[in-house]
Amino acid sequence: MRDLVAGTKYLIAGQKWVGRHGRWWGFGMLPALIALVGYVVALAFLGAWSVDLAAWATPFADRWGSPWRDLLRDALAAIVFGGGLLLSLLTFTAVTLLVGQPFYEALCAAVDESEGGAPTPPDIPVWLELLIALRDSVYVLARVAAFGVLLFACGFIPVIGQTVVPALGFLVSGFFLTVELTAVALQRRGVPQPERIRLLRGRLGLALGFGTPLVLAFLVPLVTVLAMPGAVAGATLLARDLVPTTGQDEPEEETPAPEQPSAPARPVPGNPYASS
Repeated sequence: MRDLVAGTKYLIAGQKWVGRHGRWWGFGMLPALIALVGYVVALAFLGAWSVDLAAWATPFADRWGSPWRDLLRDALAAIVFGGGLLLSLLTFTAVTLLVGQPFYEALCAAVDESEGGAPTPPDIPVWLELLIALRDSVYVLARVAAFGVLLFACGFIPVIGQTVVPALGFLVSGFFLTVELTAVALQRRGVPQPERIRLLRGRLGLALGFGTPLVLAFLVPLVTVLAMPGAVAGATLLARDLVPTTGQDEPEEETPAPEQPSAPARPVPGNPYASS
């Protein structure tokens, strides 16, 4: 329970951080805005062409009478558009992080510097960072898809499918959203993807407390754009908890001054055996 509350506190702390640093808030919104515009355009094209796509996929219905032909194709068009919308919701964060890799790298560095003890990031070219981020995103999406299929199958179980399964779906999405958002900060610390998942699985309450409220908030696209910079900042603070930075400059121990040789004892006047 303590970790669950701590995860939510990191989420709030990240939003407060970008609130205090307005320049970084605006800077961090740019990738989300770019991704949002791209998704809106793609969904608009999908909506405009979904009926034609349904007609192309069902040539056998050309000989059907009305209204059955139209009902079939309208239903198929709705399924196609709904699938595209669901896919956009599942992939929006991953695409935003991929597009915004250089932006969020700079944002993470600013958070680390403001908090002290910033790590030295791996010296790799930008194109390789993007390639690693793409590979990691595909890895996470594959796992999310596997859980999605399992939860979809469990959804047909009476009562449980209508109560427990949706709640589990939000928790699974919250965990993997935390995995994606902490990827930039943990990559700066040289932590590979399997190790990131292991670390977050070991602090499951922390990951769920951070990611699950974001999943609910990210259901609204505009909130996603506004909250993304703070989410990345909060994920950086959370990563500092998971992997504390080592190797910070420590005060050097003072070297003791060499002892001065003592002066030879002088005989006490009047007593040849005593010395002062």
